[in-house]
Amino acid sequence: MSATTEPTDPTATVAPAAVEREVLVVGDDGRARCAWSASDPEYRRYHDEEWGRPQHDPRALYEKLCLEGFQAGLSWITILRRRPAFRELFLGFDPVEVAEMTEADVQRLLQDARIIRHRGKIEATISNARAVLALDVPLEELMWGFAPTPRAGDRPHSWGDIPAVTPESTALSKELRRRGFRFVGPTTMYALMQATGMVDDHVEGCFVVEEVEPRP
Repeated sequence: MSATTEPTDPTATVAPAAVEREVLVVGDDGRARCAWSASDPEYRRYHDEEWGRPQHDPRALYEKLCLEGFQAGLSWITILRRRPAFRELFLGFDPVEVAEMTEADVQRLLQDARIIRHRGKIEATISNARAVLALDVPLEELMWGFAPTPRAGDRPHSWGDIPAVTPESTALSKELRRRGFRFVGPTTMYALMQATGMVDDHVEGCFVVEEVEPRP
């Protein structure tokens, strides 16, 4: 989920123009939030509870990896609204179970309108599960090994301060591809880094900043 023009995150794709020009919005609860979260109630929940929060659970990381791949070319809200169905049909994103899915399962999923019916992305979810099981290091250790050093005192003040691709996301993409993962391009991997708290791109003034980085 990036704040630039490529459709990888709510900050780039779905907020109305009037909202996109704003950096912060104040909700009915009196809290200031990143402006993209104002465009949909599910975005607000996702912003408040998930985006930028450190995630180390292996199954959750595999899920995020797959869903970011499904999101490529679409708005993130499309994925969020379908996430319950994705979780049901991909067996809770348990890599052990997903890795055993067959062509018959692919055909079944291609008929289910509750998810994104894209053969390549469905097949990638299955092959990525097999890639997870083939790792010689835990998935969280591999992925977090590419997390950049936190930007002390250098929090974004505008969407222009947030990149779409970084050297770290490019390196992570290259390593995952080397290990057999698919739909893991550098931009998608930066979105993954944002989503899992490897980077924290909440803008200055957002209430989440106070929870993630409490003032002394």
